[in-house]
Amino acid sequence: MAGVFRRLVAVAATVTATTVLGGLLAATPAAAAGSLDWQPCADAPGVDCAAVTVPVDWAHPDRGTTTVALARRKATDPQARIGSVLMDPGGPGGSGTEEVKNGWSLSAEITRRFDTVGFDPRGVGASGRISCGLEELIADHPRMPRNQAEFEQLAAYNRKLGESCNRLSGPLGQFGDTKSVARDMDAIRAALGEPKLTYYGVSYGTLMGQQYAELFPDKVRALVLDSNMDHSQFTSAEFLLSETRSVQAEFGEFAAWCQRTPSCALHGRDISKLTRDLQDKAARGELRDPRSEEVIEPLDLAGIFQGNFYGPSWDRLATVLKLLADGTAPGASAKLREDIPINYVFPSVFCDDWRLPVHDFAELETYRRVAAAFAPDVKVNSLGWTALTGCIGWPNRTSNPQHPLQVHGAPPLLVLSSRHDPATPYAWSQAVARQTGSTLLTYDGWGHGAYFKNSACVVKATDDYLISGKLPARGTHCAAVEPGTATALAARPPSTIGF
Repeated sequence: MAGVFRRLVAVAATVTATTVLGGLLAATPAAAAGSLDWQPCADAPGVDCAAVTVPVDWAHPDRGTTTVALARRKATDPQARIGSVLMDPGGPGGSGTEEVKNGWSLSAEITRRFDTVGFDPRGVGASGRISCGLEELIADHPRMPRNQAEFEQLAAYNRKLGESCNRLSGPLGQFGDTKSVARDMDAIRAALGEPKLTYYGVSYGTLMGQQYAELFPDKVRALVLDSNMDHSQFTSAEFLLSETRSVQAEFGEFAAWCQRTPSCALHGRDISKLTRDLQDKAARGELRDPRSEEVIEPLDLAGIFQGNFYGPSWDRLATVLKLLADGTAPGASAKLREDIPINYVFPSVFCDDWRLPVHDFAELETYRRVAAAFAPDVKVNSLGWTALTGCIGWPNRTSNPQHPLQVHGAPPLLVLSSRHDPATPYAWSQAVARQTGSTLLTYDGWGHGAYFKNSACVVKATDDYLISGKLPARGTHCAAVEPGTATALAARPPSTIGF
């Protein structure tokens, strides 16, 4: 039951925030191209808010509509303005409007030349929302089933949760798929008065950009796809294994950094042994937060690695692992877990985009064991596991299942990736570049979201492409920036923890 309280707190915080936001953002439909009714956002000085109205079901536009919220910061140099750059922070479930209002942007050169426009994909935040039942959401359930009975309990939990989302959200609950979002993006493009789309998407936002290029290749001006989803993975085993191998590889990078960095809290210690000991304690139910005595389950421990690998925050991770291993309560300012809000839209979108069947406990356990064999330290990728198991028993069909990308007639796209990415493996971006014929720019460093890793090389190449369409040479690599050595970010990264 320890996880129930954490979920309840996160649910309450998010429900409150989205309720307030819904009242602050006026949902004004765009009647014609370029006719958005921008109004100052009540909660963000210098930012304008608006919304477009789109069909819930693009195949049957007469069956109801929903709204998609927008937030805009105008270009700082109107005389040099090129147009608007639409941005999405990933998720699924990340709020582009909140990110832009909180200062998320690309470099100063891009914000000088472009209006920065964030949007909340359908179902998210200030857009028409997919809502799920609080009681169903916080209901206790096994996150890592240990037998067939617990597998069935997890399936029942997911089924009831999905049914509550459908009940409370109406038809929108079954139309959260990314292909529908891509069509919404074209409606946004038209409402902005842009003849062609300029877009930056990171993580799950790359799937939106990929499918936009498939559907509207003649409407693309420039698409930057940073840290890519690979929608051509067809099996559950392939998906989970690629996710888990990526986070194990970053564990190796973290351990190597710690050994060469005297300030690391675990410098000189056998980090692999220490970590495996913690894994064993978690598996026995004996690992506790020394501050609160709350039990840390295996998936909680996996999440600690996952969350700290995004930045990466290796110094913080080393401190947390030391505290767990030594059993010493941390100071008041330290936290063992990141404040990661539960994303209620996640299964409604992910399970609509991915058909990754798991038929019974024996099959799931086989996947877990194979993944753990390839990742002896971290055991599993918590994000990949949660995504996969969240669709077991989900009541809605997958309307937008995996397929190899087919992009014909679009201008060249720019694909970015960190070489060591814990959430969207480098191999995924390689696959997207190969399928689309796009240029892949590799950041030879760590973390999720290559543009925000303090690499002047990545930023300049991306900015040149967004401004002029000029691509870096194929095979270009940008050198890694050692964690903790850079003085400032080129721009603020999105706060979304997810894909």
